Amino acid sequence: MFKKIFSTTLTVIFLTISCYSNAADSQDFYISSFSEGKLNNWEVKEFSGKTEYNIVNDDQNSKKRVLKATSHNAASGLFMEKRIDLQKTPYLHWSWRTDKLYSNLDESKKQGDDFVARIYLIIDGGLFFWKTRALNYVWSSYFTQGQVWANPFTANATMLAVESGEKNLGKWLHYSRNVREDLKKFVGKEVRYIDGIALMTDSDNAGQRATTYYGDIYFSAKP
Repeated sequence: MFKKIFSTTLTVIFLTISCYSNAADSQDFYISSFSEGKLNNWEVKEFSGKTEYNIVNDDQNSKKRVLKATSHNAASGLFMEKRIDLQKTPYLHWSWRTDKLYSNLDESKKQGDDFVARIYLIIDGGLFFWKTRALNYVWSSYFTQGQVWANPFTANATMLAVESGEKNLGKWLHYSRNVREDLKKFVGKEVRYIDGIALMTDSDNAGQRATTYYGDIYFSAKP
């Protein structure tokens, strides 16, 4: 199962980071260009079964292209190795939409560590792999919005419920987070750079189905 190897996988991924691309000086630095039909520079990381990721036309707006994630008893994500200068562009922006949450999950337990929507950021620990840290922004079906907890498989991953419950199902939700402040507040790390970003819709523990849509992801100097 994905969660059983989560810590090891983070180690393997981030020990391989040997070169970086620096963020541009422009105010908006795009990580993804889903709206342009592109999946450039994203790598698939498969852990337990395969979540399908495809560029599609938004079924609520046929002129809009988005990333569709479909998961059934699977856990795989899209990962991008990218060094982001949080001093220049500390604000992360993204959007997502899902129509259904998982039922009967306790996300604080290993058997409940599944999310219909998550975006996570990584600070590479280099040779000191135990220093690698991850901050996960998730849509929780168990915790209330704003709650923070340690991932049940590794204390190096912090979970933050930026969305919770069913009230916003079926709607496009847009977020802006000051990553530098979040890392300081929730992870206890005051850093200038992050080294990677990933997104994932996983269901290997829930054994249920999930379909989630993601819009473009970018960093900016201002909210």
